[in-house]
Amino acid sequence: MGHKLPDFPWDALAPYGATAKEHPAGIIDLSVGTPVDPTPYFIQQVLKDSANSPSYPVTMGTPGLRSAITEWAKAHLGAAGNFGVLPLIGSKEFVAWLPTFLTSQTVLYPEVAYPTYLVGAMLAKSEATPVGIDASQWPKADLAWVNSPSNPTGRVHSSAEYQAAIDWSRGTGGVVVSDECYLEFGKTVTPTSILAHTGGDNKNILAVHSLSKRSNLAGYRAAFVVGDADLIAQILEVRKHAGMMVPLPVQKAMIAALSDSDHVAEQRRRYNSRKDLLIPALKAAGFSIDFSDAGLYLWATRNEDCWQSVAWLASLGILATPGIFYGDATHIRIAMTATDAQISEAAARITAAAGA
Repeated sequence: MGHKLPDFPWDALAPYGATAKEHPAGIIDLSVGTPVDPTPYFIQQVLKDSANSPSYPVTMGTPGLRSAITEWAKAHLGAAGNFGVLPLIGSKEFVAWLPTFLTSQTVLYPEVAYPTYLVGAMLAKSEATPVGIDASQWPKADLAWVNSPSNPTGRVHSSAEYQAAIDWSRGTGGVVVSDECYLEFGKTVTPTSILAHTGGDNKNILAVHSLSKRSNLAGYRAAFVVGDADLIAQILEVRKHAGMMVPLPVQKAMIAALSDSDHVAEQRRRYNSRKDLLIPALKAAGFSIDFSDAGLYLWATRNEDCWQSVAWLASLGILATPGIFYGDATHIRIAMTATDAQISEAAARITAAAGA
């Protein structure tokens, strides 16, 4: 391997997890962000009913799934014009392997970002450059990632920011990939897809979506990409050779998940209600909340080294993620992926410590 991968960041958090577990009332884990709310029953039922699946699934997805993704993209993303769709084995594997699929020599990724953008560039032996939001300042590259709503910050791209990224693509020939996995979890801002801003010309534009958080399907590994039909055809050929197939029962469960929005609205309400519980407690403890306009995280700081903030919360039995994992040394990321009761308990512990 040409580039040595960084140490797996979560290993560095383990000692703080051990501290949090020593709390008399137990640990409240607000770090990794793995869903805890139930997979909707109607989706579970489709998976169960599809369990007899002896044949190999089709890499491109069944006609039914491709149709479901296409119609969902038109209705929810504002996708228009000619575009392709492709199911994925979760979005993380796609993020990690896309520069390899496209043989990208140069990759741009956000300065504060999900670490797998950089890992994907390293796996492809690409030159990786962190960049700011303003795409008018980006250098030329083969591939550029945008992420809205952002993991970790919850920041949402404006129409003008998307347009600048599209203009960059038109001017340089570079591919822009928009990671939009938390699109349906708006709070103070309603996020939009990059595909709503292309005017139906989707050349060199891709949008990545996941059902992991939207439908609590993280354990199913269910995601998809929408956009430039030629690029998706190119990616499909590689995936066919590599055997990257979404299991057929999961494909059928994806159709069910995409057919319903009520469960998504309920999950959005849960995450936003949990934020509303934690924000006053964190502010009372001296934290400020930056961005956090959408998604399922709070991006908080006390203007101290992020590990100090992590340690303080760990002493209360609460585990959060240091911002340094994402490129910011003063913030922490706090996930809403705990039960309502646990979030209430976390708020009570923080409030009590702030008043001590």
